[in-house]
Amino acid sequence: MLGLSVPASALVFLVLVSPICAWVAWSDLKTMKIPNAAVLSLLGVYLLVGPLLLPLDVWAWRWLHFAVVLVAGIILNAVAHFGAGDAKFAAAMAPFFAQAHLNLVLILLAAFLLGAFVAHRLVRRVPALRGLAPDWVSWTRADFPLGLALVGTLCGYLAIVALTA
Repeated sequence: MLGLSVPASALVFLVLVSPICAWVAWSDLKTMKIPNAAVLSLLGVYLLVGPLLLPLDVWAWRWLHFAVVLVAGIILNAVAHFGAGDAKFAAAMAPFFAQAHLNLVLILLAAFLLGAFVAHRLVRRVPALRGLAPDWVSWTRADFPLGLALVGTLCGYLAIVALTA
């Protein structure tokens, strides 16, 4: 472990996951799919960098977050039309969250779900904005690109933790 403070560790994680999150948001908006390579990249960041930024016992126990969210996502995929890519990405995000911050994570998820949904639905109604990316599948689908809200939740959480002294 590098011995960084919690905010400094969150900042390092934020810097490393931001490009992956941008890739996921763009891909989900364009194709309504989250690439497995993006999910594995996010897991790779936690696997390789996590032990340097977190105490080993904390890092190891947070893999349980991954397993719990993955099982929940598989069940939601089977019974509630929850996207498989969304389930996998949510599971890959889970180890980055401290269990003590569950309320914060749920509030952020709710806020980003609402904000992303409203923004997406408004933008797709404005021809000038929609025309900037006319080939995006998400413009014509009834379902919503949840990856947009998921990446907002992860990046928002890491930013909040990074800015807390």
